[in-house]
Amino acid sequence: MNILIDSSVWIDYLRGGDNSEFLDYFIDENILCTNYLILSELLPALKRKKQPELIGILRSITQIQLHIDWENIIQYQTICLTNGINKVGIPDLIILDNVIQNDLVLYSHDKHFDLIQNHIEFKSFSS
Repeated sequence: MNILIDSSVWIDYLRGGDNSEFLDYFIDENILCTNYLILSELLPALKRKKQPELIGILRSITQIQLHIDWENIIQYQTICLTNGINKVGIPDLIILDNVIQNDLVLYSHDKHFDLIQNHIEFKSFSS
């Protein structure tokens, strides 16, 4: 089982958030993964703060390749809008598609994923 850690979880973790022990466990068990979309959300701020060690750690995590299926993205957004789930960004739909394509578990603090899960089947971890 690989768990894709969303940027919302990493940001909370780096700020010493309430659910840090879950991510610590996933790190210890080496069952977490990321993709370049998530890294592109995290690394620029870490570069500005001059945190090369942390950047190296994040880059060393298993990378899941992105194979964007735009028809899936359109379908997911249509399902969201049809069900009143508004303002879901395309990057989050790409992350969702990455999770589904690779049979991953998504760990995110973004509440719209909870809403989406009522209409699109995917695995998620809740803290």
